[in-house]
Amino acid sequence: MSSTPIQDSQDPASHHIPPDSSPTVTNNDLTRRNFLNTLLLSGAIAPSLLNHTHAAEIAGASGPARTIPADLGTLFDRVQSLASQNDYPLSFLSKDYADVADYRKTVRGKLLDLFHYQPPPITPNAEVIDRWETDDFIQEKIFFNTTPWFRVPAYVLIPKKFTGKRPAIIDLHFHAGSFVFGKEKVMPVRNPHPALVELKAHVSEGRSTSEELVRRGYVVISIDRFYFGERRTIFDDLRLGGMDLQRYSVEDVLAANRRAGRGESTLVKSLFWAGTTWHGIAHWDDIRTVDYLVSRPEVDASRIGCMGISMGSDRTNYLCALDDRIACAASVGWVATLRHLIRSHIDTHSFSHFLPGLTRYLDLPDVLGAFAPKPLLVVQCARDSLYTPESMREAVVKLEKIYAKAGATEAFASSFHDVPHKFTINMQEEVFRWFDKHLTV
Repeated sequence: MSSTPIQDSQDPASHHIPPDSSPTVTNNDLTRRNFLNTLLLSGAIAPSLLNHTHAAEIAGASGPARTIPADLGTLFDRVQSLASQNDYPLSFLSKDYADVADYRKTVRGKLLDLFHYQPPPITPNAEVIDRWETDDFIQEKIFFNTTPWFRVPAYVLIPKKFTGKRPAIIDLHFHAGSFVFGKEKVMPVRNPHPALVELKAHVSEGRSTSEELVRRGYVVISIDRFYFGERRTIFDDLRLGGMDLQRYSVEDVLAANRRAGRGESTLVKSLFWAGTTWHGIAHWDDIRTVDYLVSRPEVDASRIGCMGISMGSDRTNYLCALDDRIACAASVGWVATLRHLIRSHIDTHSFSHFLPGLTRYLDLPDVLGAFAPKPLLVVQCARDSLYTPESMREAVVKLEKIYAKAGATEAFASSFHDVPHKFTINMQEEVFRWFDKHLTV
């Protein structure tokens, strides 16, 4: 394999437990409702990745959730019988570990085995290729090495109104069926595409979470996950405007997202035959992002946090277990026990969430539980139809038990907000207060 990195870009609150319970759009005729309905009906958020309830939820529909059919039909009972044999032997609650540090090493070792991806160490060799300055912050666009074969694009925000070494946050972007955008989903950008504006309006009430953090004095970084943003692929059968988003209409964005959604399974199968996993590439890049971040002169390496909503939450869950340098975390909208999701929430989720073999050893809250005793906030959406209410409740209860066993009850907090799958301003403010409490001095 070549030792020359490949540049991926092809161009320079309420706290309560929830109850159990293709049109054409032009840039000049874009509203939140018709954009999101177009996103769904055109397949940009691929139907294979979403159940009907979630589709209605993303489009802003209201009313009671519909019944979700079983993904497996008559085979469900047989698959569930296999799942019921898993007792998660590596859970912190399953045996007596000497201490939490030993437990974290155990979890980390197993995850790295399952990733089938451990590239050799490499110097980041970061290069700043663009710089944008406002009254409140400086934004640098950079490329840096994460492996000998990947050179990853990122945005870094540096606060201007604060002095000395600052705490820093890794803001891990979400999925939302949008592959054309990556780091831009959480970062401020100049002249944002109308499709990006509407995406943020729905998911985060129009906010760029990284911008809110830098205004509070944090250095913030966000990279493109592999297969998103400038690391997406240009398909032979749909080239459109290439990597130049200025050449994309809203319809082009929808078409590109739809095509990429269909391509997820191709990506995963191809990586399997290449001897690795999508999880491995993605989470290794996130670890190497910490390497780069702590090398920055503005950053206090002892005060690093990470956060994310949805797929960004899943990335947070793994990064907390994989990297001891993370000192505080907030995981929003992707903390659930996985066994409950087999009946009718498999096709709800992207291939990015499936790590073969994980549940032979660990449930998802066990992965995140390896972060104990460090400060962890879990924020859930009570009307989130991507998960069952039981799965979200069980995950929180399990994490409470893990933190109690670790002697760190006060370091764990959770909340449920009465909203569908999104990251509202109230939820964001709760997360920001958590970081302020634990990372600022």
